[in-house]
Amino acid sequence: MTQLLEEGRFFLPGPTEVRPDVLAAMTRPMIPHRGEAFERLFAGIQVGLKRVFRTARPVLISSSSATGLMEAGVRCAPAGAILAMVNGAFSERFAQVARACGRTVEVLEVPLGETVPLEQVEAKLRAGSFAALTVVHSETSTGALTDVRAVQDLTRRHGAMCLVDSVTGVAGTPLESDAWEMDYVFTGSQKALALPPGLAFAVASESFLAQARSAGGRGLYFDLVEFDVFARKDQTPNTPAISLLYALEAQLTAVSAEGIEARWSRHSAMAARVRNWVADHPGYGILAPTGERSDTVTAVTVPEGATGREIAAGVEREGYVIGAGYGKLRDRTFRIGHMGDHTVRGLDGCLAAIDRALPHQ
Repeated sequence: MTQLLEEGRFFLPGPTEVRPDVLAAMTRPMIPHRGEAFERLFAGIQVGLKRVFRTARPVLISSSSATGLMEAGVRCAPAGAILAMVNGAFSERFAQVARACGRTVEVLEVPLGETVPLEQVEAKLRAGSFAALTVVHSETSTGALTDVRAVQDLTRRHGAMCLVDSVTGVAGTPLESDAWEMDYVFTGSQKALALPPGLAFAVASESFLAQARSAGGRGLYFDLVEFDVFARKDQTPNTPAISLLYALEAQLTAVSAEGIEARWSRHSAMAARVRNWVADHPGYGILAPTGERSDTVTAVTVPEGATGREIAAGVEREGYVIGAGYGKLRDRTFRIGHMGDHTVRGLDGCLAAIDRALPHQ
């Protein structure tokens, strides 16, 4: 039977709430990470992760935050300039990581809450000579959703590799690694997968790995070529966070029981519930435009005289946790993380708490 959080109270846009049975799985005893028991654990995890990522390829597992696999993607990308699509704090972080890896980075930026128009992306790719492009699927700071399938297609047509941050996308909104022929896509454990922080996952295409094998400066700890070699042996290249893998095993069992399409649909239903709630509250709005909104996180704009920080603090006094606005949007918005194992019923309790916390009008 599928286990979900009907009475959840933690609606931060990551980390998200983790079910008690998943947390309890972490108390199992340690095992050697070079033994048969670990290889069986890893092999079973691969089955579940492949369903989540919609791939037949090995899913690479890192005992790190998603930023580790963000940097890994940059270090293993082909040599040359990188075009960074920036529409929020985390897409800007992707650009910063690329610069920190010594890459020449050109930024294509739009106002917060928007997505970069595809015609602008194509114009840049046509005019420049880029080896790779970085893009965030679901921008956690703004709640904007980019059509990464279309971006991947554009990038390929212009001879570059596409690196996709789907940290609040994977397991919460449709993403087809194989059918969309994604070059490289990664996520973290603490978002729509509803796990504790500390694990990151990625799928790299064979063409991405083939060019990476001859790339210099790809490092050691986050070398995707090594991750792939070891994954094919049901191992990791370095000591993994075994307790977190126990939690992952338990959660993937539940995700498989629900079905990934049903999980996407549940997230879509929660997003629709939040949008309806906003529509019923004059003066409040949604930062991302219609048709470009994430199913996992919504940034709600607040009227003059209110701040996102104050509303988030008031919601906490009601026994629920949501997020204030992020970065430059700290006061202009508050954010609801409607992802993971939450349900519409549980979300309704959170929305009622927000109602009670709103400034008197």
